[in-house]
Amino acid sequence: MSSAQPLATTPARSTASLPLPEPELTPADAIVRAKAMIPTLRARQAETEAAGRLLEITNQEFLDAGFYRIVQPRRFGGYEFDLGTYVRLMMEIARGCPSSAWVLALVSGHPIMLADFPEEAQIEAYGDHGDYRCPSVGSPLPVKREQGGFRVSGGWDYTSGCDVATHAMVSGLVPEGNGFVARLMLIDRKDFTIVDNWRMMGMQGTGSRRVVLENVFVPEYRTAPMTMWQAPGKGAVHANPMYNGRKGSFFLIELGAVIVGTVKGALDLYEEICRTKKMRFSPGVFLYESHEFQQYYGDAQSKLDAAEALLLRLTEQYVAACIADPLTGGSFSEETDRRLFTAGQEACRLAWDALEIIFTTAGTSIGTRDSMLARIYRDAGVQKTHFVQQHSRTTVNAARLHFGLSPLTPF
Repeated sequence: MSSAQPLATTPARSTASLPLPEPELTPADAIVRAKAMIPTLRARQAETEAAGRLLEITNQEFLDAGFYRIVQPRRFGGYEFDLGTYVRLMMEIARGCPSSAWVLALVSGHPIMLADFPEEAQIEAYGDHGDYRCPSVGSPLPVKREQGGFRVSGGWDYTSGCDVATHAMVSGLVPEGNGFVARLMLIDRKDFTIVDNWRMMGMQGTGSRRVVLENVFVPEYRTAPMTMWQAPGKGAVHANPMYNGRKGSFFLIELGAVIVGTVKGALDLYEEICRTKKMRFSPGVFLYESHEFQQYYGDAQSKLDAAEALLLRLTEQYVAACIADPLTGGSFSEETDRRLFTAGQEACRLAWDALEIIFTTAGTSIGTRDSMLARIYRDAGVQKTHFVQQHSRTTVNAARLHFGLSPLTPF
């Protein structure tokens, strides 16, 4: 793409499959690698927060481990593992560092969104090596239609992972008839700049900054309808059903994996506290030996176990809905998508309830500024503010669809 004039159509690359970096890598291998990173990621939490972005050393380790290719189509140099593997892997990374996991989950999950784009755009995005790292942002801005595409200028906030991105997906409002239609637009890294406007009490390490485009031409084929509640239809590029379903509830799979993993990390720290700290009013008695703290730990653990089980089950249901008809979505109705969406929100709420138990019973000393548990608690506070986590809005829309009424809002 050019920032001034349209480019001639790029010659089509061969449609032969790109080579995999490690053809023998298995889902189990990938999860083992993620678990092995937990101590290192924990040790880097403070540095990541201070840097306000995913550390370059961590990004390189994710690249070397193949994590950005977990659900990337095999044709384009990815491993195309199942979504259950994706969820489990992201949970392990989040146990180590919530901010790093947020970037990895969103960026590595977005091949699912790129699958909605025309084949030509996907061929260009993956290039000759399959190196594709692309955050996506909503809040569509007006764009100008031109011959063969669109002229785009504007800024989009909350672009998690933009510092390590090869591309970005921004959203534009395209003139159509008497109104506008929202479209996602695939932008090369060279065509956007980054404004450092991310100053948060939590999740600071995600580097969710503003990306800015100035007079960039985007060809029509590098856009896709921003219809998150619809399947891509008969123009689907990939046979694997997981690429061809509705995308609304997939957002909650992405975010839910990070949120549940974040609290799993908090429970790890809580167990360490229980095993090493003694009761204030019972000298010589460790917290874990106390009925009181056994209750706290058991309650938190049960809520977190339920959250994990629910998230993995709804991931299975999401794939089952995609399989119903891999080209049209079949029985994967909008109501189904919204119901899966609300189930994902419930999984997140269960995890946050577990974190409340952990944080409020671990002792005042864990509230110090440099405490890892305090950082996790701040991170969770910001996670809750995400617009897809507004449960009452989503449940109302799911119920309206069930009774044959139109939803009130897009989410």
